[in-house]
Amino acid sequence: MGKPEIRFKGYTDEWEQRKLGELVKEGILEAPLDGNHGEKHPTSDEYVESGIPFLMASDIHNGEVNIYSCKYITKERAERLDKGFARNGDVLLTHKATIGETAILSNLMTEYAMLAPQVTYYRIKNEERLNREYLYSFFNSLDFQTELKTKAAQSTRPYIGITAQQNLKIILPTEIDEQRKIGLYFGNLDRLITLHQRKCDEVKSLKKYMLQKMFPQNEQKVPEIRFEGFTEAWEQRKLGDLVDRVTRKNQDLVSELPLTISAQYGLIDQNEFFDKRVASKDVSGYYLIENGEFAYNKSTSTDAPWGAIKRLDRYENGVLSTLYIVFGIKENNPVDSDFLVSYYSTNLWHKGIHEIAAEGARNHGLLNIAPADFFETKLMIPQDIEEQKKIGKYFEELERLITLHQRKCEETKTLKKYMLQKMFPQNGHSVPEIRFSGFTEDWEQRKLGELGSLKNGMNFSKEAMGIGFPFVNLQNIFGNNVIDVTNLGKAMASDSQLKDYNLLNGDVLFVRSSVKLEGVGEAALVPQNLENTTYSGFIIRFRDEYGLDNNFKRFLFGIESVRNQIMAQATNSANKNISQTVLENLCLKIPNKSEQEKIGLYFSNLDHLITLHHRKQNYVLNTLIYAKTTLFITKEKKKMPELEKVIEDKLIEQLVFGESQWTYREDLKTEEELWQNFRYILEQNNKARLDGQPLSDAEFEQVKNQLQFSSFYKAGEWLVGENGKAMVHVQRDTEKLHLVVMNHEHIAGGSSVYEVINQYNALKDDDITTVTRDRRFDVTLMINGLPMIHIELKNRQHSYMDAFYQIKKYISEGKFTGIFSAVQMFVISNGVDTKYFAAASDTELNPKFMSGWVDTENNPVADYIDFAKNVLRIPEAHEMIARYTVLDEDAKRLILLRPYQIHAIESIREASKTGKSGFVWHTTGSGKTLTSYKATRNLLMDIPAIDKAIFLIDRKDLDTQTTMAFQAYANNDLVDVDETDNVNDLKKKLKSDDRQVIVTTIQKMQILISKRLQEGTSEYNKIKNLKIAFVVDECHRAVTPKTKRELERFFGRSLWYGFTGTPRFAENPYPQMGDLPRTTEELYGKRLHKYTIQNAIHDNAVLGFQVEHNGPKNITDETDASAYDNETHMLRVLDIILNKSYHKLGFQNGKGQTYEGLLTTSSIQIAQKYYELLTKVKNGETSLEIDEKIKQVLPDFPKFAITYSVTENEEGSHVNQEKMQKSLDDYNQMFGTKYELSQIQGYNGNLNKRLARKDAKFKSRSEQLDLVIVVDRLLTGFDAPCMSTIFIDRQPMGPHDLIQAFSRTNRIFDKNKTYGQIVTFQAPKLFKESVDNAVKLYSAGSTGTAILAEWEEIEPAFRKSLAALRVSAETPEEVTPMSIKEKKVFVKIFQTFDRLFAQLKSFTQYDDSMLEEYGITEEEWFPRKTITSIRSSSRILPSILADCTWWNNGSRRHSHRRCTEHFLCTAR
Repeated sequence: MGKPEIRFKGYTDEWEQRKLGELVKEGILEAPLDGNHGEKHPTSDEYVESGIPFLMASDIHNGEVNIYSCKYITKERAERLDKGFARNGDVLLTHKATIGETAILSNLMTEYAMLAPQVTYYRIKNEERLNREYLYSFFNSLDFQTELKTKAAQSTRPYIGITAQQNLKIILPTEIDEQRKIGLYFGNLDRLITLHQRKCDEVKSLKKYMLQKMFPQNEQKVPEIRFEGFTEAWEQRKLGDLVDRVTRKNQDLVSELPLTISAQYGLIDQNEFFDKRVASKDVSGYYLIENGEFAYNKSTSTDAPWGAIKRLDRYENGVLSTLYIVFGIKENNPVDSDFLVSYYSTNLWHKGIHEIAAEGARNHGLLNIAPADFFETKLMIPQDIEEQKKIGKYFEELERLITLHQRKCEETKTLKKYMLQKMFPQNGHSVPEIRFSGFTEDWEQRKLGELGSLKNGMNFSKEAMGIGFPFVNLQNIFGNNVIDVTNLGKAMASDSQLKDYNLLNGDVLFVRSSVKLEGVGEAALVPQNLENTTYSGFIIRFRDEYGLDNNFKRFLFGIESVRNQIMAQATNSANKNISQTVLENLCLKIPNKSEQEKIGLYFSNLDHLITLHHRKQNYVLNTLIYAKTTLFITKEKKKMPELEKVIEDKLIEQLVFGESQWTYREDLKTEEELWQNFRYILEQNNKARLDGQPLSDAEFEQVKNQLQFSSFYKAGEWLVGENGKAMVHVQRDTEKLHLVVMNHEHIAGGSSVYEVINQYNALKDDDITTVTRDRRFDVTLMINGLPMIHIELKNRQHSYMDAFYQIKKYISEGKFTGIFSAVQMFVISNGVDTKYFAAASDTELNPKFMSGWVDTENNPVADYIDFAKNVLRIPEAHEMIARYTVLDEDAKRLILLRPYQIHAIESIREASKTGKSGFVWHTTGSGKTLTSYKATRNLLMDIPAIDKAIFLIDRKDLDTQTTMAFQAYANNDLVDVDETDNVNDLKKKLKSDDRQVIVTTIQKMQILISKRLQEGTSEYNKIKNLKIAFVVDECHRAVTPKTKRELERFFGRSLWYGFTGTPRFAENPYPQMGDLPRTTEELYGKRLHKYTIQNAIHDNAVLGFQVEHNGPKNITDETDASAYDNETHMLRVLDIILNKSYHKLGFQNGKGQTYEGLLTTSSIQIAQKYYELLTKVKNGETSLEIDEKIKQVLPDFPKFAITYSVTENEEGSHVNQEKMQKSLDDYNQMFGTKYELSQIQGYNGNLNKRLARKDAKFKSRSEQLDLVIVVDRLLTGFDAPCMSTIFIDRQPMGPHDLIQAFSRTNRIFDKNKTYGQIVTFQAPKLFKESVDNAVKLYSAGSTGTAILAEWEEIEPAFRKSLAALRVSAETPEEVTPMSIKEKKVFVKIFQTFDRLFAQLKSFTQYDDSMLEEYGITEEEWFPRKTITSIRSSSRILPSILADCTWWNNGSRRHSHRRCTEHFLCTAR
């Protein structure tokens, strides 16, 4: 049979041509049946109000079956009929009188519907051979419709019976998947067309409604609908109070651009609008109008019954006739210009013009209105200029979009006109100027009469018009090059006339007679055989007998040379006329058929582009009308939907268009409909398992019970499935059926069905309270019928956080139960800011787990459409659920990977496919453990050739920590994670045939290959030949270049992927050792992905650093150890730690909520000295005392510990062991533990857990530490979010060591922890230089984002902000009587003040006594009194404070500061 010209990727097989009757014989289709004929046909008196739908041909139109307004018969009457029992899923086809209407029967609430004899049903018997949607699409195809109607026309009345239908041809792809894709594609197009048509109809009604509601009516002082935040009454003003008349003349000929005013296009060049200049030659006496000024055209028209008032926007200036009234806004700007443009786009000003226009004052369409009277007309306008600006600016932006699409449309039209001249030969030439490559032959010159026959149309009497058969008239040709067959008139015709004046596919109709010369000879192609259709006597039909390409013919008769010939020979009478003779002698140049086809296709595509831009323009126009519902508050509702409806529609359009693969299901709005849809998909995907027998209601109840999850986490556990398949189990008699709900191997294909719904009604039957009255979800994405991703949208005037709190509220109200309990991911957006996060209960939902999307270069992707293109299309959306959701068993919560983690994993996957190694640079604190787990797991899952995936780490004390993290993630995953207890255990796991993720240390691996394997043995050979993927944590130090080379030589088939937050660069290389690599890139290969400190801080993944250098300032040699190794220096250090770090250590949070710190020294001996000295301080044995302010919060402060290496072979190890045992005794006494020196690893593990505070027991003050003294331990690879500060009493370290140490402090924890705190006590100049260099190295060259300003910058800035605050309000009481505008200004000033005050207090230089110097008290300004002052009277903040959980949910129990921050952020 051949293949189609356009085809989905991956399909190459030939299609086959069959007859419908052959499909019936082969059992693919059931025998088609229509309704009952003759006496059995129900009579009109048997119709009832409800019952079984009785479907006639008239009930099927445009792909839809109207089962709501059709006729009904009783079930008893239906059962007396012989045939025509149609069911859901049948494809219906009309075959009598109305020919060729087709639809898929759905939404049938009864068991069946009855068909009239004009309708046939086609029921698919074998869905593995024929797709229902494909069959429906093919029935709509031009070829099928042409054959159907041609054969139907062979009878007296159009009719094609069941037997004749069996001989109709059908062309089929042999692969069912290709049929499905084609059916899905055209189904989506149908839904999109229906959606746009419905929007268009809605918008027309909405426009009229909103024009009445947006402005005050009938002497009212306020509009019924208005922008949020404005409540003052509008005021009536004379136009003359707002504007000045402009009467400046163009005496100096500043401009010679003559303008006119069009109701549609505004002020526009006469030459452009009229195609000629109508102004006088001398325009010095005309008005000179400048850009931004307005003009009133008193000429009336259908579109402008009282004239038009427009602003000059297109040009810098121009000239207007003095018949116009020109004006400009007064200098004091009493009215917003954009608002005035919007106002004069309504009809509200018409009444004022009507009142001043005298009786009979129209003179040839020109209103007789004096300028003085015009400026006396009254306008109703908002008092607040801000309200005016909001209205004006918003509509101005939409008008700009309309203009943009208009321009694109015009540009394409211009291109078409140009190319029509260039791609057809002009006079005297035999080839065109522009030509497709490969064509060189001369074009052939022929007369039209040589190519076919011409025939005039038939003349009709007046009585014959309007009834009868379809009829083509002049209006179907003007402005078109193809006849619109859907918009034909009607006229009576005899059988012989129908035969003589028939129209066939490829005929060209010419206008024979026209009022205007430009109209005569216009031509349009007949695109299909038009049965029983005639054409007007003012038309000449050309029937092509030469075989010209149809598309070529569409454009041939519109080129300039052809049009000129026709118009030159038109005769004059009452109309302009041409005869058949003129057309017969029309000279044409014709290329060969192949070139005709290319030219025709090219111009057809241009026409399509023009149509597309027209649609876009119309879409924006519709949006403009929708906008009248936006950003407003009505009397009936608290809040209108703003642009949410438009945003929602555009998002759905993006999801279902192109290759996204989502199908829009507008019909699914309730939970019952969702369950039925899910049931249908489940049964379709499990036909074999169900043995062709659908689920009974009782069996489906079993399914529903299994899919109603107690938490989103439980749903996630179920989704992991068994071997990648999420299943439900049904007991059928004695058999247990295992049904696959979702197969994660079928991403973007196979059994996966992707659907999008919107405006789901979450109202339950028992929801009768006003609180839950109006709960409609915005957009939900479903996989195989289960809601997986839920999207809440807000308009651009609202924060995306409003959507976050709305989801939180819905969860708390129990709306995400039932079928919606399966949701795994939420998306929120206000159009310009888009975030996503994992589903969690309302109490666990936390904004800190939200993430925006970034591309592979870490550029933000915030726009909702761009987000949809990157994240929500298929396969990406399915992969987010199946591949990039992690179940944390310890926390019992879902984790969705952040974009940089996904990009890193994908980059490793791509590298592994080509056998390449490499490294990932992700800054410390950005979740490398989770990323590396998923990367390791995916290597094992995705690359079958890999035998083992080994996660290598350096130190034993992290072996358990990492393994526990991995096992928590992998508990519900498809891979096993095993820790190696010892080297023999490692060998055993490598010898095993199980494909596992193994977590082990580099030390065990070295011992194994160097000491535990004997060359030549079977186990040696087996292990050596393993294909291993090594994933190395902290790869900048975990595996030295020498060790890695040894391992690579042993495992010759290995791949290596390193993770590090601090790679080795040329600036900080490994020490030189022969030819060994010196940088991370040399060691591992190409950098696969980068995510720096700067990126992480920008994305709120980690905090920035506040660094204080408190070392001695005036010593010559900053490296002199004697300046620091003394008790005086050490006591000064401890004084700062104990008494000057109130805010650094979070004492403002209260008992049990404080933070921890590390004190790091250069040696074990100094660490021990600090431990001993700190013990004395706590016991009151030194001059240093702990401040009472500190003791009031934590009477037992400081609680401290120490940790260091106690290896026996080190110098001084005996002393070290003794002192460590003493420290262990102190620790045991403090926390009731029993650690001995031999259990040092257990102690270190317990210390780590205590510092991390992840276990509930460590959240109690009695189990917490305040400070740990270390040398190198805990400075890398250790994660404790509640650690806020590192105190460094040692010389500067290398760049990678510095950043690693700093990064212990910058994990996100709570609201008050706003940055990681670093305090150094030695070599301040050297340290500052080292820190700056390290941050630049690991922040892509800048320190600005990572390091906050120092005291010397912050303190003066705070003084300035305080002064500004005093100017705005001397005391909090002065805030109460402020206007809305003043309060907005105050909020911004207070925000700056509050931020700087918080930062100021975190420096060790800060002391509360400074407040007296500043002239303020904390109680005065911070924060309850200030917020109360604002709250008590402001109309702009109630919603802000109402949503403030810290304020309303018991503010005495929560930090007032947190409420202030929430209030300031939201107000901003």
